[in-house]
Amino acid sequence: MVFKVAVITVDDLKKDHEVEVYHRCSTEYLGKLGYTEHGRRHATLVSGLARKILADLDYGERDCELAAIAGYIHDIANLVNRYNHGGNGAMMAYIILNRLGMTPEEIALVVSAIGNHEEERGNAINHVASALILADKSDVHRSRVTHTDFAKFEIHDRVNYAAEKSEILVDKAGKTVTLKLTIDTKICPLMEYFEIFLDRMLMCQRAAAFLGCSFGLVINDTKLL
Repeated sequence: MVFKVAVITVDDLKKDHEVEVYHRCSTEYLGKLGYTEHGRRHATLVSGLARKILADLDYGERDCELAAIAGYIHDIANLVNRYNHGGNGAMMAYIILNRLGMTPEEIALVVSAIGNHEEERGNAINHVASALILADKSDVHRSRVTHTDFAKFEIHDRVNYAAEKSEILVDKAGKTVTLKLTIDTKICPLMEYFEIFLDRMLMCQRAAAFLGCSFGLVINDTKLL
């Protein structure tokens, strides 16, 4: 049997109707449950960051593209259920990428990254997964908050709304990956950030270590990790 093989890019996924629908529905369904935004804005940002992390560490162009692909579709299974959306998303991604003609070797990298990006059950098992983890966990920003009534904010809303700026910085020479945040502590004390994000930061430490780097966290110009 001869299989059709294609070189798939993230731009192909951005033009794919199936992916567009899944992003739109994920945003809509999670919004009804009061979750922060997990749709196309988040996907586009994480995709770009995952690509940049590997590029800054001198990974090859194709590896960077695969990280961007994983970043763009890592959250599509939120339309199914928030629980185990990493595992469900990996299976959905397999179907999409196989339909588009991606090679099994590349599909394996992408779906394993997607299946391992949740802090509850994920691990930095390869370079694409590591870049995805770091990119995903660095998206802390008020633009993710879907509520409009501050009185109804819960802790996730407060933490994200308090985040005025977030950036991930890679220093190849110094072998460090640093998440730098600016947080309005009048909206959210730093303890609330650690209350919900400590597991994510530990996951980032492991992801950075897989890439041969140490992980640092700087909040309001103070180094905390």
